[in-house]
Amino acid sequence: MARHENSIPIKGFLETSFLDWPGKIASVIFLPSCNFRCPFCQNVTLVLNPQCLKTWPLPEALQRMKELKDWIDGVCITGGEPTLQATLPDFIRIFKKRNLLVKLDTNGSNPHMIETLLKENLVDAIAMDVKAPLEEISYARLTGVPVDLKAIKKSIDLIRKSPVEKIFRITVVPEMLTEEDIYRVAEDLYPIDKLLLQQFSPENTLDPQLKQETPWPQEKIEEVQRQVDQILTDRKTKPKDGLQKNKR
Repeated sequence: MARHENSIPIKGFLETSFLDWPGKIASVIFLPSCNFRCPFCQNVTLVLNPQCLKTWPLPEALQRMKELKDWIDGVCITGGEPTLQATLPDFIRIFKKRNLLVKLDTNGSNPHMIETLLKENLVDAIAMDVKAPLEEISYARLTGVPVDLKAIKKSIDLIRKSPVEKIFRITVVPEMLTEEDIYRVAEDLYPIDKLLLQQFSPENTLDPQLKQETPWPQEKIEEVQRQVDQILTDRKTKPKDGLQKNKR
């Protein structure tokens, strides 16, 4: 087996998931470490102390995916933040050589790696988690660290312009994001087709205080999702100055 195949430790392996890649069945591989400290993060050990987690042998994961080849469409590479791994392109090639579709989950902080993966046709889908409206104070509050917003915006632009499947997501964190914040994110991201709202879970959060928060009711999530969809639809029919185009 090639030397590089064990260059990135696998810190979690899910054989099959119906949720991680909408419309597909996929295995999920979790890579260690993250450069963000999102207060609502639930992968605390993976982010802060990945050495405490079991390392899955890559050959074992590959063998299991081979056995499931008639069931799974591909593999999701998630974390942590996968783009922190310098050898990520070589790692992904292992799966592409086995004719597996690859979806990457990212926080968008490393546009150079995203650009490399896109140029080399190594990913079939990218899901980017957008944390807050694209301004420094809001973003730092939701990520727990200062963030290079230019890098975030470049990643968004790269993904928007790419031919791959694009998934933009935002986690609805009570007391940290308002409905208006989410609508601003939709405006910031345009032109995109969809911004998916993810439900916040108070279990095992990095910030213990968030364990006391109550998630939004599902009905509210659905209503805000409808409003977000409408914002994106309306933007397609209105010029940037917000005035409707003349109909003749």
